Amino acid sequence: MNSPSNSTLLDFAQVSMTFEDGTRALEDISFSVKAGEFVTVVGPSGCGKSTLLRIASHLEHNTGGVCTVDRDSIGYVFQDATLLPWRTVERNVELVAELHKVGKAERARRSAEAIELVGLKGFETKYPRQLSGGMRMRASLARSLVMKPKVFLFDEPFGALDEITRERLNGEVLNLFEHEGFAGLFITHSITEAVYMSTRVLVMSARPGKIVQEFNIPFAYPRSHDLRYSPEFAELCGEISHALRGAHQ
Repeated sequence: MNSPSNSTLLDFAQVSMTFEDGTRALEDISFSVKAGEFVTVVGPSGCGKSTLLRIASHLEHNTGGVCTVDRDSIGYVFQDATLLPWRTVERNVELVAELHKVGKAERARRSAEAIELVGLKGFETKYPRQLSGGMRMRASLARSLVMKPKVFLFDEPFGALDEITRERLNGEVLNLFEHEGFAGLFITHSITEAVYMSTRVLVMSARPGKIVQEFNIPFAYPRSHDLRYSPEFAELCGEISHALRGAHQ
C-alpha cells in the first residue's frame, strides 16, 4: 500500500451548516484527510455525518467555514447502490466516465478494469435485478473507480447488508484502498467496521455535530479477518463505544 504522504486531499476548516429551517446540523468541524489515509466518522443518528459528505461533494453548501477538495476527483458511494435498472453492470459502471465525455473505447477499458477489481468479472451483461445486494454495491464501487478518484466518500454503503456480506465487502474496499492509495472518508454506525477499516476514527456529538474525540488506529495493513477477534481490537472498540455513548448526551 502507498504510505500516507503530506498531500492533504480533503480539508474541513471550521465548517458549520445551518439549514434554511434553522436546523444547526454541524458546528466548527475541522479535520483533514491525506492521500493514503482512511478516516471513518461515527456518531449518533442525525448528527450530520452524511451532511459532511454532501458538503465535500458539493451537494450541500456549508454556511460557515471552508471545505477544500478537488471536486473533479471524487468517488461517492451512497447508502443505496443507485444503479440504473435498464443498464447492464458494464453500462452502469461506464456511466460516470460517459458523463465526463471519456471516449467509448477508453470507457470500455476502464469499465473492464474496475469490474475485475471489484470481483464482478463474468457479470458484465447482468442487470441490477439479477444481482445480490452485495454485488450491486460492488457495481457501485466499480462505477466510482473508473475515474481513478483521489478522494473516496462512503456514506454507510454496507448498512443494509447481512454481516457476512458486509465483512467481505469491508475487506474488498480495503484491498481497493491499498491498491489505489486514495484518501477515504467513511460513514458508519458500526464501531467494529470503523476500527477494522480505518487509520483514524472520529467521534461526533449529537446535533449540532462536532468532533469530540479522535482515535488513531494502530493496526497495519493488510488487515486479516481474525483481527476482529483480538484483545487489542476489542479494547479499542470499547474505548470508542464509551466515547460514542458520551457523545449521545
